[in-house]
Amino acid sequence: MAASGVVMLHFLIGHMIGNLKVFAGRTEFNHYAAWLRTVGEPALPRRVFLGLLELVLTLCVVAHVVTAAQLWRRSRRARPIGYAKRPPTYATQTMRWGGVIVALFVVYHLLDLTFRVANPLGRRADPYDNLIASFREWPVTLFYVLALLAVGLHIRHGIASALLTLGWNVSVGKAISTATAVVLTVGFLSVPLAVLIGLVR
Repeated sequence: MAASGVVMLHFLIGHMIGNLKVFAGRTEFNHYAAWLRTVGEPALPRRVFLGLLELVLTLCVVAHVVTAAQLWRRSRRARPIGYAKRPPTYATQTMRWGGVIVALFVVYHLLDLTFRVANPLGRRADPYDNLIASFREWPVTLFYVLALLAVGLHIRHGIASALLTLGWNVSVGKAISTATAVVLTVGFLSVPLAVLIGLVR
């Protein structure tokens, strides 16, 4: 679970940096989107790198979900009677449901901005226009905001748990996990919110 989480965390950091190129304008953002499909050319055929990245991420998601289910079953077998006191944090109590929310969000996000079957402009627009068209719709932006907050909580709890397992000091682990989650959440949220308020158009 930790290994797959680390891979996905690195992807999220790179994805956030790429998304922030929208603030540099249409040309820069579309250039970044095109670059993703041509990494490695001419040594590699078009989209091979992106395809391998997608394959690795898919395997990591499957491994993460399967491992989560296995750990949950082991936990239930080891302690069939629940704790007298529930864990105090929202993220701890809802980690599994948060994972479900994140999974549903990823599916919609792919349909919206990758395959563009759920995007208002469909396939006839470039990546910049697709992004703008999607986030101009406040229900879509609201859904992204709620989902990204769930992603942030998931990341915070996941990093803190992983560092604790590795023997890190609890306070240090919480500080690192909180800082990472805040940076990623704010970075991702800045794009849809900037579009919605007209800062990016």
